[in-house]
Amino acid sequence: MRLPLSTLEIFDAIAREGSFKGAANRLGLQPSTVSHQLKTLEAQLGTALIIRTTRSLSLTEAGRALLRGAGPAFDQLADAVESAKATGHEARGKLRLAIPEFAYKLLVGPAVKSFRTAYPEIELEFSFTDAFSDILGEELHAGFRLGDRITQDMVAIRLTQPLKLGVFASPAYLEHYGTPGHPGDLLNHECIRYRFQTSGNLAPWTFVNDGTDYDVEVGGHLTVNTLPAMVDLAQQGQGMIWTFKNYCREEIEAGRLTSLLEAHLGETPGLYIYFPREYRTMIPLRLFIEHLSKVRE
Repeated sequence: MRLPLSTLEIFDAIAREGSFKGAANRLGLQPSTVSHQLKTLEAQLGTALIIRTTRSLSLTEAGRALLRGAGPAFDQLADAVESAKATGHEARGKLRLAIPEFAYKLLVGPAVKSFRTAYPEIELEFSFTDAFSDILGEELHAGFRLGDRITQDMVAIRLTQPLKLGVFASPAYLEHYGTPGHPGDLLNHECIRYRFQTSGNLAPWTFVNDGTDYDVEVGGHLTVNTLPAMVDLAQQGQGMIWTFKNYCREEIEAGRLTSLLEAHLGETPGLYIYFPREYRTMIPLRLFIEHLSKVRE
């Protein structure tokens, strides 16, 4: 038998209010409707639930048993409804994000501390990935990617300008193996390649000539699937790397890496955050996007 939830709600209201009129006011119904629905519930259960007199109303043994079991359930349902109404509409709750390592280092990581200070009741959860995540399937709220090419049911907001690319090597490596003057020279060098964690493909080393992009099929004895390891190996003098210029900014400024072939390098599309259209009014997400924009400025 299907649970008679509507009539159970009316019974719960009658028991709590102690009268048909009070239950009717609470539920926004007519007293006659409340009385009729109670009779329907009693008929379905095959037992009387309430004893009515001209002066008072009391529960039968069956009524008290039903109230003991159903009352807490309706309290939980009421709490669940209020929680659902509040979720995403207050500066609190969980915000789950899919994010590539480079996006965390370039933009998100530096903003976490100040965001947590401003909104201490918002819980951040980062899922590190280099894939275009299935936001809904993975129960995430948003993701980051280069460019705004997304499915039609998603919203994309640009967070950065296009990101410059670069080739980098340590001074020790260049002193030992020489400095390339053209992308083609990389074929004679040890290059540390990056393999995408999800697709398993190697990241191409892309260059620009007269406005046209082209790839160089570099070789090397080291392949990694994490950017921090790739940069660390380059600093050790193990080879050259191709990645975002800003990602290596600290290493360049400290003299641990040297930027190469700058005249032959282009840029990638800007970094975007994308999310389902239904999350456009989600306050934790909106506050996070606004905060990232302020930090970037």
